[in-house]
Amino acid sequence: MRIAVLANDDQWKEINTGTGVAELSRMDSFGNIPADVAAYLFLQDEQKYAIEIISKPVLINAVCFTLKELHAPANVVRINGWNSFLSRSTWEICGSINESVLQVFAALGKQIIAVPDELGFVSARIIAMIINEAYFALEDNISTRDEIDTAMKLGTNYPYGPFEWAATIGAPKIFTLLQKLSLHDKRYLPAALLNSAIT
Repeated sequence: MRIAVLANDDQWKEINTGTGVAELSRMDSFGNIPADVAAYLFLQDEQKYAIEIISKPVLINAVCFTLKELHAPANVVRINGWNSFLSRSTWEICGSINESVLQVFAALGKQIIAVPDELGFVSARIIAMIINEAYFALEDNISTRDEIDTAMKLGTNYPYGPFEWAATIGAPKIFTLLQKLSLHDKRYLPAALLNSAIT
């Protein structure tokens, strides 16, 4: 199965570390869409594409937008394309899961977990909150960045400490997700230090 992929260099490298059998064909822009593919994987961060012109399965990186917000047609499935999430063996997805979509994920070598069409999926929302709490701890002078990272890795067996995760994912992405979530629930308000980290 041939899948057209629109990705930055980090995403392209990460998507190619999987065990799937799909033939991945990298696109250089949305305007250059090949027709001879079985599906499309648009990973560039939080972009809005004219996906209504495509009838084949489309997987989009949309952590901070819901399918409803995007007015996405039924052939579109949301995934989390943030750095460090693409290399996972299991992906959280939301959207219509039909046989064509299942075949795409099988070809990519990915297991899937269907989640509601909500901001941040599940994992990204939780990791964003862990990162936010680490910034609050730093604001309160509880410890240093390095010590907080070390404590979280040793205490929870996470692959990254919260500040390492923020650097890997990108602090602006974390801030944007928390900011959007906080419009509905104030517990997601970003820490002042996280805000200053992106300005």
